[in-house]
Amino acid sequence: MLLWRRGFFGKGDLSRSEPSWLARQINLRQTGGKQMTSEEVTAKRRAERRQFKLDRAAAIAAVAAEAEAIFEAEGRVIKPALSGPAIPSAATWRPSPSLAETPATPPPEEKEPAELEPLVDVEHLQLTLQEAFFLAWNLDCLTIIDPHTNDPMTLKQLWTACQAAHLSLAIPGTPSPPLQFDNPFLIHYVVYHHYRSLGWVVKGGIKFCVDYLLYKRGPVFTHAEFALVVCPVYEDPEDQKASSLDLQNSTPFAWSWLSTINRVNSQVQKTLVLVYVTIPARSRLSLDVLNSPACLQHYSIREVTLRRFIPARMRD
Repeated sequence: MLLWRRGFFGKGDLSRSEPSWLARQINLRQTGGKQMTSEEVTAKRRAERRQFKLDRAAAIAAVAAEAEAIFEAEGRVIKPALSGPAIPSAATWRPSPSLAETPATPPPEEKEPAELEPLVDVEHLQLTLQEAFFLAWNLDCLTIIDPHTNDPMTLKQLWTACQAAHLSLAIPGTPSPPLQFDNPFLIHYVVYHHYRSLGWVVKGGIKFCVDYLLYKRGPVFTHAEFALVVCPVYEDPEDQKASSLDLQNSTPFAWSWLSTINRVNSQVQKTLVLVYVTIPARSRLSLDVLNSPACLQHYSIREVTLRRFIPARMRD
């Protein structure tokens, strides 16, 4: 919880984002679900939005049916109104008491206090490789244990292990595959470290078809303002041909793909940013520099901001 509350690192494996499984269970046991957590508030909001759409569609259908009845009885043509006192709007509609009072999750069975078993927090905080290395290297607040020896990993061992996680699985008894400048961990960590060092809260953006989301303060305060797509660029094109890795977005993508991503993020009021990470050429650097984080100084970042053009809204 300290990692989450003091930097919004990781996510709960039993929650949408904030590790709140234990709070939800305590809430169900003590208050019967009256004090809702963020997941339950979101579920209730979605249920209300769904009910609003159903009520609005039913009201519009009723107005259309009334217009049909007047036409059949009197022969007058009346254009059904899509707004008015009879049509609910987002400003005037209120959820029904039954929907407002229904908890997002069913209350637990009533038991005597002596029969209740003590709650054990079984939720864990999941960290990405980028988050784990950032906490261990920059903030020095995380110790990672080697699963084979049960000893704390050194920074060099952790750095090598994070890179090896993205390479081809080595056969036991054979040497591990050599490190590469276009390792996906390196490329994504360059972006993660860059924005974290500038004060942004960086979270995964797979929900919106992007690599990262940028928050000014954190996901509990405001929605993300920027959506990042990482685009690797080889300094030497020959390195891309000789590489054994097929990096995503390393080749020119179709405009249809770009329009799709831009449209998705425009609908949720996020600015799409293409982050180009230049991969250094192997001809001017030795692979030995990859043995330490000092190699990050050879990578560079360029940003291109995209904005969706909507002719009907941008004439002014």
